[in-house]
Amino acid sequence: MTGAAREPVPLSAGAPEPPARTYDVALLDLDGVVYVGPAAVPGVPEALDRAAAQGMRLGFVTNNAARTPEQVAAHLTELGVAAEPDDVITSSQAAASVVADLVGPGGRVLAVGGPGVAAALTAAGLTVVERAEDSPAAVVQGYGPGVGWAQLAEAVVAVRGGARHVATNTDATIPSPRGVLPGNGALVGVVSTVTGQQPLVTGKPDPAMHAECVRRTGARRPLVVGDRLDTDIEGARRAGAASLLVLTGVATPADLLAARPDHRPDLLAPDAAGVLVPHPEVTAVEGAWRCAGWQAEATGERLTLRSVGAHRDGDGLDGLRALAVAHWARHPEQGAAPTVTAGDDDAAAALSGWGLDAG
Repeated sequence: MTGAAREPVPLSAGAPEPPARTYDVALLDLDGVVYVGPAAVPGVPEALDRAAAQGMRLGFVTNNAARTPEQVAAHLTELGVAAEPDDVITSSQAAASVVADLVGPGGRVLAVGGPGVAAALTAAGLTVVERAEDSPAAVVQGYGPGVGWAQLAEAVVAVRGGARHVATNTDATIPSPRGVLPGNGALVGVVSTVTGQQPLVTGKPDPAMHAECVRRTGARRPLVVGDRLDTDIEGARRAGAASLLVLTGVATPADLLAARPDHRPDLLAPDAAGVLVPHPEVTAVEGAWRCAGWQAEATGERLTLRSVGAHRDGDGLDGLRALAVAHWARHPEQGAAPTVTAGDDDAAAALSGWGLDAG
């Protein structure tokens, strides 16, 4: 519409005050944000404790269906993050709620995944079965490290027999101390490929999980903190919430630059301690975009980064912010992978540190 105000480019506004002071609730993903495998992301429990001391309430929203909220809360507490079961929303709970509406009270459901899947279904008043011959009305498939051929085979037979296939999430990968590993989406793909039927997906980016966490916490201005563009950041946008992307899990700097519009975060930080610090703005200057001591210019699909002044003692991502905003401003309606070049030695070193090959 002519004369309509253009939305600011994501990341460009920054945050002049630390998010912990301006957002009342942090809706935190877990794998790749608070912990990787059994261990906490270094410094994050202490950062979240400081955020809570400043008045920011913490809620935990995870697509990992393997464990119950009680187990998740106990793990968080062991890591030094204060949490109660009611603070945790899992994709198993979301799936159980949806399936209860589909099949009715007491309906038979084949559970595939970790113990969190069956526990959520039972809590929702459903009857959990283990075999396709038990005539389940639905199959709920969630992540579980012990899921193997036998469970997948039962799911395939049940779905071919008429059961509705419901997936708690379709995350293709999960972060681990050994690197990225197959996630629930990889195994959901096995069932859907064999049956020829696409599942109903209930976890993030569907906004229901974030909405439930908002309801429980009474959030008025929530901030979603996540490591995945396709679940956490898209889920935040679909829920109408601001988002902070952290680089301790799945998403990489290259993924960020190539992000499509609904995958572009409002804020960026190395880790969840980013809720404790201000975030610099990215401003338009003479056909380029500047963030602190860095300037990025987009020409076609090529991005050039240059050092233009003293670099503040920040989080080391100001140049990446400038690159992202410059590229997204040129591609407001679609994602595209750019070719990135260094305009000087400082820029070359920064690009190398972010794993971006200078073209």
